[in-house]
Amino acid sequence: MTSHVTELIGVYDADSTVLGEVSYWIGARLGITHCSLCEITHGLFSKKSEWKQCAESLSVPFRFFHRDDAPDDVLGKIAGEFPAVLQRTTEGLSIILTKGELENFEGQTSDFSEWITNFLSLQ
Repeated sequence: MTSHVTELIGVYDADSTVLGEVSYWIGARLGITHCSLCEITHGLFSKKSEWKQCAESLSVPFRFFHRDDAPDDVLGKIAGEFPAVLQRTTEGLSIILTKGELENFEGQTSDFSEWITNFLSLQ
């Protein structure tokens, strides 16, 4: 049986609360907090338009969570290694990009978008 991707899931290394968002934003500006997935998808104050365009063009939904609001099965798969990108398929859940792999994009949305598009075309 062929496994089909039903959704992609990104989990940020930040919390979803107002305090968490503000703490991350300040920490990132001061160089004491870092999330490579945040840098790929967000600019200074909001989602990057380049990322929005890519996400809208994907063949499956791409949902994002923070480390404090991700579903239990996602958190179990990540095992505390934030950030990460996972795929949910007809076979189950698996990590497709780890923290280290996300770092390699160096915040370049276009490179990440190209990788995701190519990944889905091979599934």
